[in-house]
Amino acid sequence: MSSLTIDSNLNMKRIMIIGSGGAGKSTLARQLGERLHLDVYHLDALMWRPGWVMAPREERIDIQQQLVKKDEWVIDGNFGNTLDLRLQAADTVILIDLPRIVCIYRVLKRVVRYRGTTRPDMGASCEEKLDFAFLKWIWNFPNVQKPEMVNRIKQYSHEKQIIVLKSRKDVANFINQMKRQEIL
Repeated sequence: MSSLTIDSNLNMKRIMIIGSGGAGKSTLARQLGERLHLDVYHLDALMWRPGWVMAPREERIDIQQQLVKKDEWVIDGNFGNTLDLRLQAADTVILIDLPRIVCIYRVLKRVVRYRGTTRPDMGASCEEKLDFAFLKWIWNFPNVQKPEMVNRIKQYSHEKQIIVLKSRKDVANFINQMKRQEIL
């Protein structure tokens, strides 16, 4: 999968964004939603109930099945057990693959910024928190979750636009390249 190869003929209307915690999925989703005039759906906001209670599996599947039926959307979030629902429906898949230390730093920064409050891209009454399990998940993401995601994405590479962003500079270049091609 190559980085920053954008087909200017592709009409990006169904975009899914995946990557490690702290990679910038929600931020990029908001930017794309604003510029492309697409509705943005943050899976964390839809899947987590007050007090960090995960919605039941059947409900998570139903929510995503309803979202992907829409003609246009940007959906950010991993939720690996329902990844294929979004992969099948998306026309564009963006994997933000930043170094783990950058992701950890961003999560720490986010904890300070939203301390005692709920982020806009998170479920209601899920106050920002940090625990060892989440840090461990981020640290292990490149070796545990990412390989499976990449294998699943590759199955769709002949029919989907796949974009891999490996650095903050890649993300900025992606936005700038889209602007030059008048996609944004």
